[in-house]
Amino acid sequence: MNRLSRVFVVSLSVAGVSACASMDGQSAAIAPSSTTIGVDGAYVGRVEQIALRRGIEVTWVNPPTERELVADE
Repeated sequence: MNRLSRVFVVSLSVAGVSACASMDGQSAAIAPSSTTIGVDGAYVGRVEQIALRRGIEVTWVNPPTERELVADE
């Protein structure tokens, strides 16, 4: 039993050290992009217009999105 616990501790230590070595100076932060994600207003408008003509009420739980370019400052 003692030998099994030593093997477990050594293998756990090796796994921990290899995980730390794999970072290799990489930053965990994501660089900001020049786009944002917003609601696709044109699509939402078309769907709601069709629904209104048919007498259906639309409730958006997850509205459709599109990428929008952000102006550089």
